[in-house]
Amino acid sequence: MASPPKKKFVRTHAPARSKVRPAGFPTRDQVMDFITTSDQPAGKREIAKAFGLKGQEKIALKALLRDMADEGLLDHGPARAFHKMGGVPKVTVLRIVDVDDTTLIATPERWEAEGHPAPRIRIVDRGKRSALTVGDRILARTEEAGNGWLAHPMKKLEKATETLLGVVHVGEDGKLWLRPVDKRIRNDWPISDAGSAKKGDLVLADPTGRPPRVSARVTDILGDPFAPRSFSLIAIHKHGIPHVFPEGVEDEAVAASALPLHEDKREDLRTLPIVAIDPSDARDHDDAVWAAPDEDPANPGGFRAVVAIADVSYYVRPGSALDREARKRGNSVYFPDLVVPMLPHHLSSDICSLRAGQDRAAMACHLVIDAQGKVTSSRFTRAVIRVAAVLAYEDAQAAIDGTKDNDLLDVALKPLWACWALLRQARDSREPLALDLPERRVVLDEWGKIVSVAVRERLDAHMLIEDFMIAANVAAAKALEAKKAPVMYRVHEPPSRDKLVALKEYLATFDMDFALGQVIRPSTFNQLIRKVGENEARDQIMQQILRSQTQAYYAPANMGHFGLALGSYAHFTSPIRRYSDLLVHRALVGGYGLELPAPKGGDIPAKTSLSAEDHENMARVGELISQHERRAMEAERDTIDRYVAAYLAAHVGETVKARITGVQNFGFFATVEGLGGDGLVPVSTLGAERFFFDEAGKALQGVESGDRYTVGQKLELRLAEADPINGVLRFELPDAPAGERSGPRKMDRTRPGAHRGRPTNIRHIGGARGKHKKR
Repeated sequence: MASPPKKKFVRTHAPARSKVRPAGFPTRDQVMDFITTSDQPAGKREIAKAFGLKGQEKIALKALLRDMADEGLLDHGPARAFHKMGGVPKVTVLRIVDVDDTTLIATPERWEAEGHPAPRIRIVDRGKRSALTVGDRILARTEEAGNGWLAHPMKKLEKATETLLGVVHVGEDGKLWLRPVDKRIRNDWPISDAGSAKKGDLVLADPTGRPPRVSARVTDILGDPFAPRSFSLIAIHKHGIPHVFPEGVEDEAVAASALPLHEDKREDLRTLPIVAIDPSDARDHDDAVWAAPDEDPANPGGFRAVVAIADVSYYVRPGSALDREARKRGNSVYFPDLVVPMLPHHLSSDICSLRAGQDRAAMACHLVIDAQGKVTSSRFTRAVIRVAAVLAYEDAQAAIDGTKDNDLLDVALKPLWACWALLRQARDSREPLALDLPERRVVLDEWGKIVSVAVRERLDAHMLIEDFMIAANVAAAKALEAKKAPVMYRVHEPPSRDKLVALKEYLATFDMDFALGQVIRPSTFNQLIRKVGENEARDQIMQQILRSQTQAYYAPANMGHFGLALGSYAHFTSPIRRYSDLLVHRALVGGYGLELPAPKGGDIPAKTSLSAEDHENMARVGELISQHERRAMEAERDTIDRYVAAYLAAHVGETVKARITGVQNFGFFATVEGLGGDGLVPVSTLGAERFFFDEAGKALQGVESGDRYTVGQKLELRLAEADPINGVLRFELPDAPAGERSGPRKMDRTRPGAHRGRPTNIRHIGGARGKHKKR
């Protein structure tokens, strides 16, 4: 920096406080330039040092900075550093709030610049972002770049207390309190500012104050927590699921839905009696199937089949607002009473939904299947189809079983079932993991009230569609590999050794051997299930096998699909509701040269194939949509738990048939047979005696009585509590005093092996302090 000129004091006209400033004193513009271009936080000391200010000049600088702050030019950041008003401190705490394409977007955690919206700051990739996701807090160094801001992550911070979602109630003190809906938050919060909220309202609130005087300030009133759809809204807000489409996205969906089909450029499959078989309550239909005996003499006993999937890639193009919003959501989220779709309804439930009797754009997977059920060849085309019928699983099954008439029985359904017999034969020889685990279905009436909670019936029609979809997914992955095109694989890795060791220890409690040295395949677990047979341990062993599996995810690196016993697998069949499938479609369009004429006008991107950006960011997108999938699963599970609790609330005090699903040192969890919904039986309610916790056997066992409670065990329990707001259930033994809990129990310090020959890896369970209460 050049030496400042020799200073002399002169009168100035602009400043509000200090009327006299030195002649070489920096101007407002010079101070602002220094603050905005400095690569370090710029406080008064740094500014004075940069301009060589001393003594009275520093006092004048302080006055100038005050003036600039009052005039809305500057703001204070951490450690009293200055930054441009509407700007961002050089080093600050950011919260990641969104994903734009593949770039994480953050905003300052604290923003007090009135009249200036909080800036959206793009996180710069330095190879550390894979550990970051929406909701994370980071310490970052920021810089202004062009018309925006960039952030360079320095450190990931612990999550601060999030916005609270809860129900307002009146406490014993007569004041308003907030009862959080998150079952992990065990304490109610006093409400310091309720606004217009009243007792019974479902609200969003911000924590305020400092310990021990922490309270909640209501920010939004969501309404009646028991009103129709409220349970789903609770999950949407709790998990931060995007559920409102920006206006521009809706407008783009309307424009895209008007695109011509280009029938002359597509394969015409409208003469095929193709059918869509879906759940009776399906809101969209993105797949349809057809099969017929192969007339080629070279394939005796074989079949030809078509799996037609909605051509979503034609309407949702790379780089469009629709595409960015779809990636941000990752998938549709299905609740009992509503759907949060990945795409606007103009597409998801209208133009992209394969409705009966209407011409629809489709991506067709043509399969040739031999007499042993092996897919010998496949090809992909862009087609136009006209679905002959949309059938519920139950209706298709009834037609095959002969209990319900259907005009398509001979021309469509019987050939599908005959072809499926071959696919099933190939599946059986491959022997994928066969865990028969029930799925709960909540049935609501027209007013959104619960009619029943039941286990979905598993029909051959379900397995037929499943096997056709698997065949198409495998064909898509292999086709892209053959074209040397990028693939978004669905990856399911084999179980880790740690989980296999835990399974071995668990099976030993049933006197079952499990060799760790063997090559682990899905058939290994199927043999265990067959060995168990139909005895009472079957369900609990299947649950433990499920817990030993890894979680599936999306990635461009192929690690195979362990559960399905497949070497190459990608999701191709649901592009309406999964972004992964949309990427696979785009890759197929590029690999097979299936581009169609570009739209006129230029508002909609021309290309429908995988973009260079899609290709480059495939790994990062895989991480994001895997996270979104887990978010959706948690939200759906939480909502089902709330509906189950609401359904059971009318049965509190009654005895129900239950099954133990988990055991811990503080008690065991049980679920109502046929309904689901886990509830706790605290160890304090099991009586006066001490209990051992057998970690390997997942069991609690009484010292004196020998009573044993273990995973999978069936028993009768009394429902003591059912709270629909947080989905919590609590059970008691039928002979426990109703509504009364035993006091804390004294810890037993006796050597475990001294009791009834128990193994030495068990822990004694008692209360945290004091003596146990006698019944």
